[in-house]
Amino acid sequence: MRHVEMVMGTAVSIELAADRPDDELRSLIADVCGWLHEVDARFSTYREDSEVSRMGRGELTSTDCHPDLRHVLGACADLWRATDGYFDAYAGGVLDPSGYVKGWAVEEASRRLAAAGCHTHYIGAGGDIRARGDRVWRIGVRHPWDETKVAWKLAVTDAAVATSGTYERGGHVINPRTGKPAHVLRSVTVVGPDLTLADAYATAALAMDGEGLRYLEKLATDGYESAAVTSDGRAFTSAGLPVAS
Repeated sequence: MRHVEMVMGTAVSIELAADRPDDELRSLIADVCGWLHEVDARFSTYREDSEVSRMGRGELTSTDCHPDLRHVLGACADLWRATDGYFDAYAGGVLDPSGYVKGWAVEEASRRLAAAGCHTHYIGAGGDIRARGDRVWRIGVRHPWDETKVAWKLAVTDAAVATSGTYERGGHVINPRTGKPAHVLRSVTVVGPDLTLADAYATAALAMDGEGLRYLEKLATDGYESAAVTSDGRAFTSAGLPVAS
């Protein structure tokens, strides 16, 4: 069963490959959509009434907020330390944990589906994809200059794929060292076992500008393969990137 839901500023595609009654599958999809809308309501930087916006205005403290927001703030702080400050939820001057939240929300949605017995499924939210189960999922990574083409075709089994780039939203990722939009890398894709981390790693690499490629090389030792395209058109891939034959 397939479904597309507009949430978190993008079209989220959900596919459940399970031999179960349609009403059960519809209920599972409704649960996923409900969770994603809950995340959007709490974390959106575009909604004045979201907890993130209220915290940014000083109307809410970490002790007053929902446990999910406290979790995200703690995880972002851990990633800030782990990436030498390049993953920074405050890089733009105000709280914006978007580089963590979407990947985390989709990974959690996938975990909930698996816990409910739906072990083979796909959730795609823009550049963030979680494909679970024993089957091979074929995923195209968008070309960073031509949306009608793909830069890479991947074949993954039970894996996450996260892509961060400057080609849709412009300079939305800030290099915290310079305080300016990152510009050296145009597109970064990270493939690995957990979408939360893959998404954060892709964002951090993009923010690193010239240091991003070296950072991506190191990720392979932790089981995260990668691909990147520079702003001057050069392409790089790690040795273990699961490219489709």
